[in-house]
Amino acid sequence: MGAIRLSGVEKWFGSLQVIKGIDLEIADGEFVIFVGPSGCGKSTLLRLISGLEETSRGAIEIDGRDVTPEPPSGRGLSMVFQSYALYPHMSVRENVGFGLKTAGTPKAEIDRKVGEAADVLKLQDYLDRRPKALSGGQRQRVAIGRAIVREPKAFLFDEPLSNLDAALRVEMRFEIARLHKALGTTMIYVTHDQVEAMTLADKIVVLQGGIIEQVGSPRELYERPDNLFVAQFIGSPKMNVLPCHVEGDRYDLEGHGGGAYLHAGAAQKPVKLGIRPEHISLVEPGAGEVTGTIEVVEYLGADTFLYVSIDDAENVLVRTDGSRQIEDGATVGLSFDPDRVHFFDQNGQSIRS
Repeated sequence: MGAIRLSGVEKWFGSLQVIKGIDLEIADGEFVIFVGPSGCGKSTLLRLISGLEETSRGAIEIDGRDVTPEPPSGRGLSMVFQSYALYPHMSVRENVGFGLKTAGTPKAEIDRKVGEAADVLKLQDYLDRRPKALSGGQRQRVAIGRAIVREPKAFLFDEPLSNLDAALRVEMRFEIARLHKALGTTMIYVTHDQVEAMTLADKIVVLQGGIIEQVGSPRELYERPDNLFVAQFIGSPKMNVLPCHVEGDRYDLEGHGGGAYLHAGAAQKPVKLGIRPEHISLVEPGAGEVTGTIEVVEYLGADTFLYVSIDDAENVLVRTDGSRQIEDGATVGLSFDPDRVHFFDQNGQSIRS
């Protein structure tokens, strides 16, 4: 079992508070990803769970047992770091089984567990090689194998793919997703890459400045962000945000026109409108919500990204079909999908009808 609960967890380094009262529940078998910009506290929070950092205030429970005062060895967790931390003079077999050997595990059991981990990670053909003879992706699988053989209550991953090139990152994302499906063990994964978060997680925890901004499934965070920070952090490319004001049940994009998309009687008046690039359609100039000039065209094969200037200060990013021939310098109208428009108040909080 690997249910984890954090209650009022804080971390101070002297007078600097980096984790500011985190409450979080992680169900047994869940794949949870901590995501946020550099310095938001995600790696520190992972180290608090692992016991590598001491908790200043609050409590951490694993399967209902308070492990806050426990050292890392008493928590039943396995951690995979950004660096592989493999012993260069040992074979893959010896690296994977090293922790068991130091714990005094019988050789027959070590061989069995190493063999099972090698089967899961497709390392059977590399067991007698040394790390220098392996690719980056293979080395990371060895590091994961070393964690698997301990049969932990939960796996903790601290940006494990950061050292890999783009192709290997995609491959290893698949490997980690397959591993979670095969083992069914709780996994907590830290990354600054929201694409990794969207593709791997059952639940995403968005952190900023040592606090949780929002917790939810990838779809929930993408379709119903709680605030402007989450709205722009989740989704690639990020959401367009434009100034607006409301008269009755209509919004106006600072003189560019508007539409009756906001239900009358909203508790707060929006000051920002958000729309994702894929929810904007090209129409004839003068139609739609705004008219602008295409400044830059980025052709990516399946998609084309258009940077449309609607005035001297605002640009709107539009995602359209890559098969469509579009020239920069053209004047176009932009139509917003009325069911996909988001509104935010002066504090950046989402306004929902």
